[in-house]
Amino acid sequence: QVSPVESGGGSVQPGGSLRLSCAASADYGELWCMGWFRQAPGKEREGVATILRDGTTDYADVVKGRFTISQDESKFNAYLQMNDLKPADPGTYYCAVAACSGMQVLGVKILPGGNYGRGTQVTVSS
Repeated sequence: QVSPVESGGGSVQPGGSLRLSCAASADYGELWCMGWFRQAPGKEREGVATILRDGTTDYADVVKGRFTISQDESKFNAYLQMNDLKPADPGTYYCAVAACSGMQVLGVKILPGGNYGRGTQVTVSS
């Protein structure tokens, strides 16, 4: 399967907004769901937001109320609207595909194995 492809990263000031996009191959099939993860320098990768095919979402506590994950009708294009970006939000943001069965149980705590994209950079600075 082809890895997902992210786009939309960039540099914003604190309080700014960015919208990330992810395109995954339909070859993954209907048993796979999508999520966003991020990794800051020197830190472990962490789950940010996940979405099941029925639209059920899960968010990391630190982004709740600021970030919104969504998907299109195909369920293989996902988006992350990031508002009120804070100095703690920068890093490489990865889109990933994971088994829906696992994501339903674990939400953002899921480890998608190797099904990550290459990532897109997000910088927040004044």
